Amino acid sequence: MNHSERYSRQTMLPEIGEEGQRKIAAASVLIIGLGGLGAPVATYLTGAGVGHIGLCDPDTVSESNLQRQVLYDASQLGRPKTECAAARLQAASPHTVFTLHDQGLTPANARQLIASCDLVVDCCDNFATRYLIDDTCAALGKTWVYGAIGEFQGQVAVMNGTSRRRYSDLYPEREALCGLPRKIRGVLGPVPGLIGSLQAMETLKLLTGAGQPLDGKLFTIDLLSLSTNIIDF
Repeated sequence: MNHSERYSRQTMLPEIGEEGQRKIAAASVLIIGLGGLGAPVATYLTGAGVGHIGLCDPDTVSESNLQRQVLYDASQLGRPKTECAAARLQAASPHTVFTLHDQGLTPANARQLIASCDLVVDCCDNFATRYLIDDTCAALGKTWVYGAIGEFQGQVAVMNGTSRRRYSDLYPEREALCGLPRKIRGVLGPVPGLIGSLQAMETLKLLTGAGQPLDGKLFTIDLLSLSTNIIDF
């Protein structure tokens, strides 16, 4: 396979170039959650040539996932998301190394999994996991890319970057948020598609040094009105 041709559309960008591509290829990224956000994140990071990608999710594919989780199809119902995602992604990029963590992120394994990567992308759907990512990344000095969605809204930020701003700085009400009952909320497929794409973009910016990442800044968007905002936290 001609890798120089494969990545030519991004290496011709002055902000990326051959040196940026080498950084992407040498990087190890852990994606936590392979649902609506994780599907586009994993797809675009694989397509960009990230050398090692950890896929972390304890769930199996269900029929309600297919409306927005574009890595899966109806033939995979009931199978582990890590296995299904890896098969699809490996076919697209045979030289990428995938490590599967089908037990999900837990207090018992968080330190080991996060220590083994350069960057974490949070694509989970619950507060407890986000605070676990926040605490572990702070302890290990790791930067992570946060994304969240709900109905027609989404938000993205870079946590524990050079500013050292944390998720707990943005949302300090840990006990109250973690104590909320789990609630299934509606969402249109393009919403996680857009937010996941932005998370992938922030990840590639961090890996290559291109542009200005959302370090200590929260980007929000309402897709019904297309109103956006960026706030410091």
